[in-house]
Amino acid sequence: MGALDYLSNFCTVTSTRSKRKAMQTVEIKVKMDCDGCERRVKHAVTSMKGVKSVEVNRKQSRVIVSGYVEPNKVLKRVKSTGKKRAEFWPYIDQHLVRYPYASGVYDWRAPKGYVRNVVQAFPASINAPEENMVTLFSDDNVNACSIM
Repeated sequence: MGALDYLSNFCTVTSTRSKRKAMQTVEIKVKMDCDGCERRVKHAVTSMKGVKSVEVNRKQSRVIVSGYVEPNKVLKRVKSTGKKRAEFWPYIDQHLVRYPYASGVYDWRAPKGYVRNVVQAFPASINAPEENMVTLFSDDNVNACSIM
């Protein structure tokens, strides 16, 4: 068996390739005042390895990067352009939140139609069925029955 083990070492194939990163979409909030800022941020992120597409929306102060990248590296690259106050996109659509005007959720700096992404905005998963029925026909509920 010693000879067979010795020969089998030559026949085995070992993979030295590293695992490929998963396709991700990274959203970053960064304040851009002019075309130069926008161009600098877009060029810095586009030149990264694994980036497939970059969308820059100066009005919303938002950069959307899609590709095989790590979110922290994208944020670090954006900060290296001189934009030290860059952060991950902290907002979600207002329609996805049950209580968009709860304390800590509403942000006057958020773009139109967005609120802060906090845990308080989502209902608890262990609600009583009676409470769900009461809020279903409440005037405070945005998604309440409109037939009334």
